[in-house]
Order: sequence, then C-alpha cells, then structure tokens
Amino acid sequence: MRHRHPLLTVGLIALVGFLTVCPVFMLLVGSLSEGLEAFGQFTLAKYVQAYTDPAFGAILWNTVVFTLGSALLATALALFLAYLNTRTNIPCKPLFGIISIIPMMIPHILFAVSWLLLLNPSNGILNLLLKELFGLDRAPFNIYSLPGMILVEGLLDLPIAYLVLAPAMASFDVSLEESSRVCGAANLRTLARITLPVLRPAILASITLVVVRSLASFAVPSVLGIPGRIYVLATHLYQIVATGYAPDYGLAAAVGMSVLAVSVALVYAYRHLTAESERFVTVSSRGYRPTTIDLKGARYPLFAAVGFLSSLLILLPVLVLVYTSLVPYTMVPSGRAFALMSLKHWADVLRDPISLLSLKNSLFLGVVGATLGSVLSVFVCYTIVKVRSAASGILESLSFLSFSFPGIVVGIGFMWFFVRTPLYATIWALLIGYIATYLPYGLRPMTSAFIQIHSHLEESSRVSGAGTLTTLRRIVIPLLVPGIVSGWILMATMFVRELSLSVVLSRPGTEVLAVQILRFAEDGLWGRLSALGILMIALSSALVIAATLIGRRLSPVEAADRR
Repeated sequence: MRHRHPLLTVGLIALVGFLTVCPVFMLLVGSLSEGLEAFGQFTLAKYVQAYTDPAFGAILWNTVVFTLGSALLATALALFLAYLNTRTNIPCKPLFGIISIIPMMIPHILFAVSWLLLLNPSNGILNLLLKELFGLDRAPFNIYSLPGMILVEGLLDLPIAYLVLAPAMASFDVSLEESSRVCGAANLRTLARITLPVLRPAILASITLVVVRSLASFAVPSVLGIPGRIYVLATHLYQIVATGYAPDYGLAAAVGMSVLAVSVALVYAYRHLTAESERFVTVSSRGYRPTTIDLKGARYPLFAAVGFLSSLLILLPVLVLVYTSLVPYTMVPSGRAFALMSLKHWADVLRDPISLLSLKNSLFLGVVGATLGSVLSVFVCYTIVKVRSAASGILESLSFLSFSFPGIVVGIGFMWFFVRTPLYATIWALLIGYIATYLPYGLRPMTSAFIQIHSHLEESSRVSGAGTLTTLRRIVIPLLVPGIVSGWILMATMFVRELSLSVVLSRPGTEVLAVQILRFAEDGLWGRLSALGILMIALSSALVIAATLIGRRLSPVEAADRR
C-alpha cells in the first residue's frame, strides 16, 4: 500500500531544497558577482583572478598529493585490518570494532593538535625526547609537512575506509582462494592474484570516499599545513575569507565552485563504484562457508601491530592532551615535569569568558541542532520509505546531496545568503548551516530503521481511526527509537566538533569550541587548548551517554524487559 501525502512531501522538498540547493545557488551567484556590496553585478573576473593566481598551481598540486596520499594510506591500513579481522584467527577481534568507531568520536582538530604537540620541529615532545636520547642537533621529524599532513589525515580517515572494505572482505567466497592454493600458490600470491583483484571495486570506492573527505578536511591542513606554509584548497579558501583587512567573498565563491564540482563528481564516482561492485559478487546461498586463515606464529606479532595502531588512533591523542593541559609548557615527561603539574591552564580556560561562551554555544548547537535535525530526519525518512512516489525520490536525492559538500564551501554559500538577512552573525545561522551539512548523518540510521517497520502496523492504526500524526506518535516513533538515538548521537557529535563551516559563519558572540581551539592553536596556547579540548571530548561523551540512556528508557523492547 502506498501512502500519499502530497502536502507533506512538497513541504519537505521545499525545506530540504532550501537547505541543500540554496547555498549552492548563492555560491554560484556570488562567484559571478563583484562582492557582497555589488551583488548581482555579474562578471567572470573572479574566476579569472582565481585561476591566474601564480600560487594556485602549487595549491592544486598540494591538494592532489594530500588527498591521494591520505586515501592510499587510509585504504592500505583499512585493508590490512579488514583482512586480519574477517579472514584470520588473530586474537581479540572485538578490538577491530573499537578501532572503527571510537576515532570518529575524537574531534579532528584535537587529533591534529595532539600530533603537532608530539612532532612539531621546535618543541614537540617526541622530538625533544629523541634529541635528548641520541644527542641530535635538530628534530628528526617535522609534522609541518605534506608527509605529516598525510599521516594524520590518513589515520583520521582509516575508520571510513574500514567500514567500506570490511563488509566486502567478509562476503568474499574463500573457495576462489582455496582453488589458488590447490594449484600451488602461496598466501601472498593468492592475495595479490585473487583477493585484491576481486575486491577492486571496494578498494576504489574506499579511495574515492577518502579523497572526498580529505578534500573537505580543514582541521589537519589548518593546524599542520598553515604553519608550514603548505596550502591546500580548504586553507586557501580560509585565507581568502578569514585573513586580511578585506575578505574577498567573490573570489572565495569562485574557488569554492571548483571544489564543489570536484567533490560532487567524486561522490558520483563512489556511487558508481559501489553499484559496480555487484558484478563482483562471489557469495551465493549454496555452499558458502567462511573459513579463517591460520596465522600460526604471526598471530601475536600482528596483534601487537594492531594494538600499536589502536594506541595511535585512540590513546595517544587523549593522553597527549591531558599531559599538556597539566604542565606549564611543552616538555618531555620526567620527574621535573610531573612535579610542575598544576591545574593552571584549566583555571584559565574556566575563567575565560570566550571559552565559556564557546562551550555554551556548542552545547546549544549539539542538543537543539541534533534534536531539530532528528525531527526533520523522521519526516524525511517516512516520506522516502513509505510514500514511494516520484516526489519522494526527488526528496531522497536532495537529502543526500549535501554529503558531497565540503563544509567551508557550504559556509561561503550560506554567507552570501545570510548577509542579507537578520540571521547574519547569529547562532541561528550556524544552526541552519549545521543541519544542512549533516542531515545525511541523521537519515542513514533512521532510513534503515523505517525499512524494518511493516506497513501492516500503520494500516491497523488507520483502520482504528488514527490519523498520520497519531500513527507516527503512537506506533512508528516508539519503534524507531534505536534509529532516532543513533541519528541524534551522530548529529550531536558532529555539531559539537564542527570546524570547517564554523570558521566561515562564526562571528564574535557565536564562537564554538572548535573555533576557539583553532584560535588557541594560532596563538600557541597549547595548555589552554588541551584543557578546552578535553572539555570538548567530555561534552561529546556526555551527550552520547545521555542519549543512549534516554533511548533505552524509551525503547519499547527495553521497557518490556524491565516489566
């Protein structure tokens, strides 16, 4: 049975279309305008200025190297982990689930700062330690470099690549590999000649998706690239709109249109690759049995390698931030360092009115923004899954369009729109921008939950005289609680840590945690930055825990178990 609610569908198309199409349209118009004050006076001068800039070629090259390098590193590490987890008898396999989820909870800017504190060439903790141990005259590592940026971004994007590769690896028919071994091929030759070629679409999809995410990345290029004078497109846009006496928003829009076009093309390529992977299906319902490869003596060395990688992804960033927040300045851990530890940086942050305001604003955006985004997601998912019309197909396309939009580019588009409205320089501008950018993160888990609810339940409710809203409130939403909680958690954590959109739309009085942390990094206030960063992680964790507990209390399954 198809449910048709034309007014609801049209209203949602208008709302979601505004959130996704409006910034793109304003970006296009802005790129053809002289400036904010000369809006509508169309010209191609900004495109000419952008592409004839002598530095633009080097920026493009840096962007290509950074994005491809990060994608290859993340995909290689993810392939290694997915193979060990799904195909071998390595110990403690639940560890892989932790690796794939927890790093997503650590804000990217804090992850980048933790590596900066370890490996910056002047006073990085690890560099200082190595200089003392080996009597070196200069630091052995320089995180302010393209290899340093690639290392950090690759580690950050590893969970994304793992989530793409692990399912493909798990569904691989091992009979193909067994046939190879029967013919005398060793494990490595079988991996190179059989396994990897069959997994080619998933590998290419992983590389493409990581390129999209690293193209949109701002935390790593700003924290590690700008001090080393290594600019990519994201930081080039930031320099145009956030530095100097007269930001050139027309030039930023022209460059942003190029970034947006590349990002959309890459997302299309990713969807094509994932659709093409169906041609490489090797698992059928008959005779399939997953087998594991015995690692023999390599089990525990490989497990140690996975543990080391886990520490780089999870423990290291938090430990470095905690340590730096307690010492008076950057120093190698020692008896003297521990003797000098104090809570001074914490006291400075808690007395700083801007830091407290940023904490308040981020809490507001996390709670209110995720709640509004979840409500919108419920209605959008209901229309997409249950209405099933041509209009709902348009709504679905619009809803996931913003996934391909880099945050700083969307921010410039919204800037062109908000500057002509009372929303400019208010917290509401950030709220709208956040929901527009991260709506797909709320839709994914709710769409899956909606599909699981049989239409007979809604039909029984309507037969009993209930309307659409009553059916949603009494039948559908209670059954959707797990999906709603998952979507809310994803959106709330994204909102609390959001940086790239915020650096464009944030103004005095609307500072958020990520922007304030970036300001501390630019000023070299590492102790305050670390203390505020720990507060950001604590806020995200508290929101996740609170949402999980509330979700369990509201879930009909949990309620039945309690009875």
